[in-house]
Amino acid sequence: MRVNIVNKNGQANIRVLIKHPMETGMRKDKGTGKVVPAHFIQTLKIEHKGQVVIDAKCGVAVSKDPFFYFKVGGVAAGDAVKITWKDNLGKSESKDETVA
Repeated sequence: MRVNIVNKNGQANIRVLIKHPMETGMRKDKGTGKVVPAHFIQTLKIEHKGQVVIDAKCGVAVSKDPFFYFKVGGVAAGDAVKITWKDNLGKSESKDETVA
């Protein structure tokens, strides 16, 4: 997961790029003809100073290696931001960042 946070006058522009296959469960493998099992991100949370400010629900309509962009107000340099995602197979990743 790659995260970029730019603070502009107390508003954080948060960019998150997640490397993930985002399979819908409806695509067939070209070689075998079997359905590729669903594997997609279900939730994405952003916490600012320990409080959830973004709680996004995702599904199969989100593309492979998704890019998310959010604006969060009330942010100052040195504040802690935590980004966490979880997928339908129980895999997850979390990253702590400090606002510059």
